[in-house]
Amino acid sequence: MAAIAADMGMPAVALTDSNALFAGLEFSVKAQDKGVQPIIGCQVTLKTEKATGAIVLLAQNQAGWLNLMSLSTELYMRPGTDPVFVTPEGLAARSEGLICLSGGALGPVGQLVGAGLLPEARALVEQLMGFYPDRLYIELQRHRDGSGAPLAVEQAAEGGMIDLAYALDLPLVATNDVYFQKSDLYDAHDALICIAERAYVDQTAPRRRLTPSHYFKTAEEMAALFADLPEAIENTVEIAKRCAFAVSRHAPILPRFADDEVEELRRQAKVGLERRLAVIPHAVPVEEYEARLAFELGIIEQMGFPGYFLIVADFIKWAKDHGIPVGPGRGSGAGSLVAYALTITDIDPLRYSLLFERFLNPERVSMPDFDIDFCMDRREEVIHYVQERYGRDRVGQIITFGALLSKAAVRDVGRVLQLPFGQVDRLSKMIPVEG
Repeated sequence: MAAIAADMGMPAVALTDSNALFAGLEFSVKAQDKGVQPIIGCQVTLKTEKATGAIVLLAQNQAGWLNLMSLSTELYMRPGTDPVFVTPEGLAARSEGLICLSGGALGPVGQLVGAGLLPEARALVEQLMGFYPDRLYIELQRHRDGSGAPLAVEQAAEGGMIDLAYALDLPLVATNDVYFQKSDLYDAHDALICIAERAYVDQTAPRRRLTPSHYFKTAEEMAALFADLPEAIENTVEIAKRCAFAVSRHAPILPRFADDEVEELRRQAKVGLERRLAVIPHAVPVEEYEARLAFELGIIEQMGFPGYFLIVADFIKWAKDHGIPVGPGRGSGAGSLVAYALTITDIDPLRYSLLFERFLNPERVSMPDFDIDFCMDRREEVIHYVQERYGRDRVGQIITFGALLSKAAVRDVGRVLQLPFGQVDRLSKMIPVEG
């Protein structure tokens, strides 16, 4: 996306995930790498008494970014709501530093206008004006259906939304809802939606459908599309200037394990090494163990990771104390004598000449990973302990996404196109494994 914008000579581009900020950091970094100003935002579902639809919130500064994260958290922490939404009260409490776009024809304002509920639409806009003074824009979109005709839902709402903007002296802004790079990718993207929703491309039952015009348009195409409303195009540049903010990387934020984590780590490591040396055959003289321990502790302290080691050691010791099988430790972390002394790992690195520097050194820019294996039968108990020990609101679980690799992709596309299974299976098996 950043590369496309750069190739088109666009100075800025916005990414607004729906009710989430998962892409915020990575998108910000990638855009800056391409010399493009990232505009960080979120498409938030707003629920009012009369309408439920998405509005767009864009971060102007750090305060806006923090408010976006807070809103995103609320969407996920609110129990029992599907789909998720925020209320006007939720917006009001977290409006600082944010620019609001009304959401186009499918937003709550557009829905009310399209339904002929003009007084209700005006009341909602005035409420949003109170939340976002001088930061509210009436959003217009112009997409076309498969035959090239304007979308009826957008046409039905556009006139009333323009009238509302002029009546309340609000700026208009033209936006483009993008789902794929070029219009000829529409069919492929439609098949992808079907794969996700377990639907079929040609089914008559209602399902989510876009149009070939939901592609990444050039600035010239957008200017031509809104030639009758040039101010709506000009305001996209104004918004980009007002959102001169990028998300930056920062050091991991960990709970404090002790008042003096440096001293606590030194104490635990010293006691732990003495206990190890009391029962294991010495691979080298004791002085070499102690020198290696002092060296590692110096690096750990220099990089600010004493608390990290203490936290990992804490829940591994808890698991072992409660009879939950834990692996001996693998990967580069097995090269750490401090980890061995803290019983994070069970491999003496000096016996096997393992290097601490592979795990952690001053030139490593990220937090190191301990590869720890917990028995699958009681793993949940360890997770529950960590949540209770450090606070459920401070503990997250990371998921991985499966990729659509070639063989699976052929089978999935064949299914949504309802091709004979035998034919698709033969095609899939022709693809070499390394392909």
